[in-house]
Amino acid sequence: MNYQNLDQTQSYKKLKTTTPVDIKMELTEEKVNKYEIKTGANIKFNYAALPVNTKILEILSGLSKEQDLIEKYKLILSGATMNPGEDRKVLHHLTRMDPLSPVIFENHNIRDFYVEQQERINIFAGKIHSGQIKGSTGKKFDTVIQIGIGGSDLGPRAMYIALKEIVGEKAMMVANFISNVDPDDAASVFGNTNLESTLFILVSKSGTTQETLANRDLAIKWMGKKNPDLDPSKHMIAVTSATSPLADSDSFLDSFYIDDFIGGRYSSTSAVGGAVLTLAFGKDVFKEFLDGAAESDKNALNEDIKENAALMDALIGCYMRNILDYRISAVLPYSQGMSRFPAHLQQLDMESNGKSVNRNGESLGYKTGPAIFGEPGTNGQHSFYQLLHQGTDIIPLQFIGFKESQQNVDLTIDGSTNQTKLNANLTAQIFAFARGSQNANPNKNFSGGRPSSLLYGTKLTPGALGALLSHFENKVMFQGFLWNINSFDQEGVQLGKKLTNQILSGESKDKALNLIAGKLGI
Repeated sequence: MNYQNLDQTQSYKKLKTTTPVDIKMELTEEKVNKYEIKTGANIKFNYAALPVNTKILEILSGLSKEQDLIEKYKLILSGATMNPGEDRKVLHHLTRMDPLSPVIFENHNIRDFYVEQQERINIFAGKIHSGQIKGSTGKKFDTVIQIGIGGSDLGPRAMYIALKEIVGEKAMMVANFISNVDPDDAASVFGNTNLESTLFILVSKSGTTQETLANRDLAIKWMGKKNPDLDPSKHMIAVTSATSPLADSDSFLDSFYIDDFIGGRYSSTSAVGGAVLTLAFGKDVFKEFLDGAAESDKNALNEDIKENAALMDALIGCYMRNILDYRISAVLPYSQGMSRFPAHLQQLDMESNGKSVNRNGESLGYKTGPAIFGEPGTNGQHSFYQLLHQGTDIIPLQFIGFKESQQNVDLTIDGSTNQTKLNANLTAQIFAFARGSQNANPNKNFSGGRPSSLLYGTKLTPGALGALLSHFENKVMFQGFLWNINSFDQEGVQLGKKLTNQILSGESKDKALNLIAGKLGI
């Protein structure tokens, strides 16, 4: 297997000498029809408004082969150790699809383990929904609150918000989430919740996450405050590793397991997302979500970049980052259900590929992951689109849209429905960013040449959501391989935690650190 830095490849050197594409001139009807790839759940990736042409695509195809992108993906699916920093496998794909060959660890089949945990969740959720398991005061559970942080919150929360309207009245339970250690976060949830009919999910792989345990303790205190007869152990389950302090504890109704082979930001299809989404929506909805993700995973195995949506997205993204020097990227879903999806992608992309050393710990001579931000359309149009259109930086855009709304509750006003107006706005933005508009008044002049892509489908269903999640997970994976970095550790999270513990324990010897802490009342 070939592990080399991006700037050592012949394809990279060719790209540096290739004439850039003028999007304004090349956004044609032919290109719109031709530059499109179907991935899972009939989601399509259209890249006609990105700065590539036949010549650049040929070089990018060669780059994919030089960096062995598909072969490295196959290693992941075969259970190879692909997280060198922590000497671990990378197995989140196995939560939704079979491996290329059995993955055995400590005499256990890992795929079977993940399937078993989800089946245990299905059985437990069925007992909750039927009322076989009730709260400590005899009330049937109607609300579930997930307590976690980072990947234990952002992904599952974004997926819940995306699915709750399509499921609608068929939802089994209402879900809420608490992540911030700021007590106001918990208070805003607890204050409006009947804790007698609430089930808590405590999510911490290590069982020692400071923020999560602090919020658990806060939940217990709130339960005692609301009703001293409440028994917290009859209102909580844990999602954790089998070796953590939380495993098989009498403090929980049950425990469901994850392992070190799934990073938090990749855990939405594991028990981390499976527990809360199955409790909220039922096992069939979660299965459809998993199946959509698996379809995109399988599409990502295609060696032809013109048939592989995630691979094409990754290669063009790398070209824009390293050759065109675009430092930031925006994700712009024109769907209210995906309002928290950009926040999840911020963590997925920036925690994975925000690295400055290669897999061997050697400094890189080129840039890696861009900064990611986003907001649903059309709200963003009245916020930061001014900078996107006329600012001094060119920021590549990824639009997400659907032909139909989730709830099909719409009216025709002034000759069109709101969904039609929404998609007209999306279409207009792609065209406006690419073509621009010439005007003698400099304040009204739009330079154009600003790249964007479009991921679209018929409706935001559980399957479509799973396919989109997988698309971005695999895009991030391929870009990590292109840059020869480890996308599966997150050492940047640890330093702040270490200093926090020093402050709280009074062990810090740094006078400046202690002075700042003192100004904040510590």
